Amino acid sequence: MWKRIKQIARQVLIIVILITIMNNSGRPSQQFVEKVRVYTRQIEFDYVNWTLNALFRKLSQSALGQARYLSESQQQLMVDRYLALVKESEQLNSKVTQIYSDPQQTNPQISAKRIIERQRAVKIEMDHVGLFAEGVLQTQVTRALSENSLTSLGQPLPPVQYHTTALPYALIISPRNVIRQDADISLLPNLTLDQIVELEKTVEQALNVSALVVPVGGIGVYPTMVMETDNLPWLAEVVSHEWTHNFLTFRPLGLLYDKTPALRTINETTASIAGKEIGEVVIRENYPWLLPNPEIKSQPEGKTTPPPVIEPAEFNYQAEMHTTRVTVDTLLSEGKITEAESYMETRRLFFLENGYRIRRLNQAYFAFYGAYADTPGGAAGEDPVGAAVRSLRSQSPNLANFVRRISWVTSFEGLENLLTP
Repeated sequence: MWKRIKQIARQVLIIVILITIMNNSGRPSQQFVEKVRVYTRQIEFDYVNWTLNALFRKLSQSALGQARYLSESQQQLMVDRYLALVKESEQLNSKVTQIYSDPQQTNPQISAKRIIERQRAVKIEMDHVGLFAEGVLQTQVTRALSENSLTSLGQPLPPVQYHTTALPYALIISPRNVIRQDADISLLPNLTLDQIVELEKTVEQALNVSALVVPVGGIGVYPTMVMETDNLPWLAEVVSHEWTHNFLTFRPLGLLYDKTPALRTINETTASIAGKEIGEVVIRENYPWLLPNPEIKSQPEGKTTPPPVIEPAEFNYQAEMHTTRVTVDTLLSEGKITEAESYMETRRLFFLENGYRIRRLNQAYFAFYGAYADTPGGAAGEDPVGAAVRSLRSQSPNLANFVRRISWVTSFEGLENLLTP
């Protein structure tokens, strides 16, 4: 009993330290951010209340130690049940929306009554089962971190703690003449599209900037915030990604997250690489049936390979987005702001024609998504920072060596010094 109390006390101490030093997003100029907040103050997300509620839930979960009393098969069933509930909840929401948007429905309240009742029942069960499912996945991620030598005495620091929730939107601000994130302000998760569009328009006109409200999949507060999903591989990756941010917070790279755009890109790319690798370990060890099946390349004996069929070239999103970013950077460097913005709208329509529903493609879009450079090409363009992070990973003997070395980087030049010529 006393051992359990000491464990909880230690977690509380870690949480207090994290809340004290935790950073969540870029804050390059408080004076500029305050100018933006004139238009967002009434719709900003309340992290204090969310954190207090999440901490209470997590400490209750820790005190009960629920996941420890479940067998491996029971843990898998619990996670499967939770994911099934999430999927059903999404389907029910879609049905209710369809009923209320149908002009033929004369009394949508009556038509949707049974579905809404089921929605409430699913929500109650999700709240209960979700507590167990979070504990199970936290344990599985912890085990994967230990196997990859990213723990101290078998325990990660900080402990893996996440909570599935409706995530706030992020208002991203970039200058128009250069792609650079100058502000990232968290907004309420229930904003309508009309409100989002009006906010972007108002801020852009008032401050002569590029603005974009984007959805996010996770946020590295503590406990970390993770979007509700029934995609388990993605969930394991995001939980691992956000834990990596927490890990870096205790080290220079995390503490200097918002000092320069390069350090932000190093931080986000590192978390993306680690999140994918740890998430894959979690799935491989606990849910191997979710791994993609390798392609069968061998031909049966006695069979000949048929002549190749020439198919139309597939649309390459990464390559096309890379081309877009490089062209925009060139136009902006020549002072052609209007031409760059016109070009981005033309390219947005091009992406739309090929199945990619990008609502707005502007400088703020690239300022946000360009920092996630774990994959070559894409929104990062010719920025060498992401490539340097990927090079360090390829030169590192294992993930732990990579994460620990890069966590002490304080500049792009410092990262370059770690690379083997």
